[in-house]
Amino acid sequence: MYFLGFDWNPEGTLFKLGFLQIKYYNLLWIAAFILGWFIMKKIFLNEKKSMEKLDSLFIYTVVSIMLGARLGHVFFYDWDYYKDHLAEILLPIRESADSSLFGIINGYEFTGFTGLASHGATIAAIIGIWLYTRKWKDIKMLWLLDRLVVPSAIGAAFVRFGNFFNSEINGKVVDKSYFLATRFIRDSDDMPAYQAMALTKEQSPNAAYKAIQHNPEFSEILQSIPYRHPAQLYEAVCYIFVFIALYLLYWKTDRKNKPGFLFGLFMVLLFVVRFFVEFYKKSQGGFEDTLGMLSTGQWLSIPMIFIGIYFMLKPPPVEL
Repeated sequence: MYFLGFDWNPEGTLFKLGFLQIKYYNLLWIAAFILGWFIMKKIFLNEKKSMEKLDSLFIYTVVSIMLGARLGHVFFYDWDYYKDHLAEILLPIRESADSSLFGIINGYEFTGFTGLASHGATIAAIIGIWLYTRKWKDIKMLWLLDRLVVPSAIGAAFVRFGNFFNSEINGKVVDKSYFLATRFIRDSDDMPAYQAMALTKEQSPNAAYKAIQHNPEFSEILQSIPYRHPAQLYEAVCYIFVFIALYLLYWKTDRKNKPGFLFGLFMVLLFVVRFFVEFYKKSQGGFEDTLGMLSTGQWLSIPMIFIGIYFMLKPPPVEL
C-alpha cells in the first residue's frame, strides 16, 4: 500500500498577547518542566526527601538547562551568525529588516526562545546539579543524576514534538510514497518566509504559507517543496521508550541503588538514538564540514555515549 505523504503547515504560534507570542514549542518546554517536577516529587517522597530541596532543584535545573541549551546551539551550531549578533544570544529577538519590536525598536522581531541544543543542555544540567549538591551536601550527585534522568527522557521527547510543530530539524528528502513522508511547507531552506511572501505577494509569512498550501494558483510552488523524513518524530518516539525503560528500572528494580547506572544508561540510550536519527536529518550546520564523515550532532553524541558506558560499568565504591 502506498501513501502520498502529507503536508505540514502549522502556524507554530498558539496565541498572541500583544507583542508576545506563545508558541507550541515554548508550551511543550513548559509542559516538560511541569511533568518533570511531578515525577521528581513522586521520587522525592519515595526517598523521603524534603519538598524544599525539590523546589530548589527545580530552579537549578530550569536555569541550567535553558542556559546550556541556548549556549550549546550558539557555539556548536551557529556561532558564525551570533558572533555578529551578541544581543540575540540570550534575548528572544532576531534581526529582521521589515519588523518592529514592541512598535518601538525597528529592525528586530520577537521570536521567543528558539535555537536550543540538547548536548549543551546535558552539559549545563550536570554543572547545575553539581552546584546544587554543593548547597545540599546530604544529596549525592550520582544519586540525583540517577533520578533526574527519568523526567529528562520524557522532557526530551516533548522538545522534539515542539521541533515538529516548528517545522525545524527536519529530515532529509524522501520519496512521497514513503508512509511518513512529510512536506514541511515552512521549511526554512525549502521555502523561507521571505521567498514565500515574494512568490505569493502576501504581506505576512502565515498568509503566504497558507496561500501556497491551499490556493491552486500556487500549486507548482507547492509541488516544488520536497517531502522529507519527520526526523523529529522518530527521535521523540524513541525518547518515550527511553523514558519507559528508565521509569520501570527505577520503580521495579534495584538498579537505582547502583550509583551512576541509570544516569549511564540514559546517556547511552539517548545519544545512541540521537546518533542514528542524525542519518535521517538534514544538516544542522556546525563543525561537520571541518571534520567530515559524521554530522555535528553525531560527533557530539560519541563522547556522551562513552561517558554513559563508563558509569554503567564502573565498579561500586569500596566501603572501608
